[in-house]
Amino acid sequence: MTQTQGIVLKDLVKRYKSLEVVKKINLEIKAKEFVVLVGPSGCGKSTTLRMIAGLEEISGGEISIGPRVVNDLSPKDRNIAMVFQNYALYPHMSVAENMSFALKMAGAPKTEIDQRVNEAAEILGLGQLLERRPSELSGGQRQRVAMGRAIVRRPQVFLFDEPLSNLDAKLRIQMRSEIKKLHQRLDATIVYVTHDQVEAMTLADKIVVMRDGRIEQWGSPLEIYKKPVNTFVASFIGSPPMNLLKKSSYSDGKILGIRPEHLTLEKSAVEFSGVIDLVEPLGGETLLHLKTNDENLIGRVESHFSGKVGESATLYADKNNLHFFDTNTEKAI
Repeated sequence: MTQTQGIVLKDLVKRYKSLEVVKKINLEIKAKEFVVLVGPSGCGKSTTLRMIAGLEEISGGEISIGPRVVNDLSPKDRNIAMVFQNYALYPHMSVAENMSFALKMAGAPKTEIDQRVNEAAEILGLGQLLERRPSELSGGQRQRVAMGRAIVRRPQVFLFDEPLSNLDAKLRIQMRSEIKKLHQRLDATIVYVTHDQVEAMTLADKIVVMRDGRIEQWGSPLEIYKKPVNTFVASFIGSPPMNLLKKSSYSDGKILGIRPEHLTLEKSAVEFSGVIDLVEPLGGETLLHLKTNDENLIGRVESHFSGKVGESATLYADKNNLHFFDTNTEKAI
């Protein structure tokens, strides 16, 4: 297999006429690293991925894959493989033909093509489906074929653009696990785009949080979660997101942040009293929505919680679990 390479983005810019959608991004992705670009729609994450792939022309800056600057190379010469959300399979071809198409076009010997297709099919559990057409497959199976088509090319870098967004919730969870195992097995460099922060947290070695064409923060999932640099990252990463309060007596002229799991019914130094606005039983736990000082607060409490909407309740937190942000800049203090 081709040696795995890293990626370096240097002052990367993308403009559409006067509109700048990617604004001087600098990022180093190490060889064999799984990096997830995450952010709301329109933040520039897919455009960045497409520039790495060579599918979007860059307006400024530099992209290196391994030792090569690839700015002027066509997609086929960058030794990357991309998996899209819509699978992009040929409907008239079998699974095996879809997976082998790029190798056939490159003139690879039949014995080598068969070997690579069989290896990829084994990794992805597609061995029994090689003769089927895409119309005979489920959404999850089609996505596996799209990944198999990428694997057989043995690229230096795999690029995934929202690959699970067309799948139902249960299948998304299953495919997340498969993509994680695939990375471990292939020892590959993967750049993965999603708007789903849970996907980002579970898959990534490194998360890159983007907003308005810029990188807000990057780091390990735990680092991003535990030490968000500003209120945007704090509220984007986490499900439910971090509670942000301005009117609490503990805020002291700042924005107070606290994660729902750090708000419980167990008495502690910091308390928030209010009226129950919503109770969401999730089986193993319950999300308790509290209205306090005209602000909303969500805590994770025991599954047997019996409070009702409209009743009074108090949530407690430890001082060590409080975050503070500057009211004007919204940056962490």
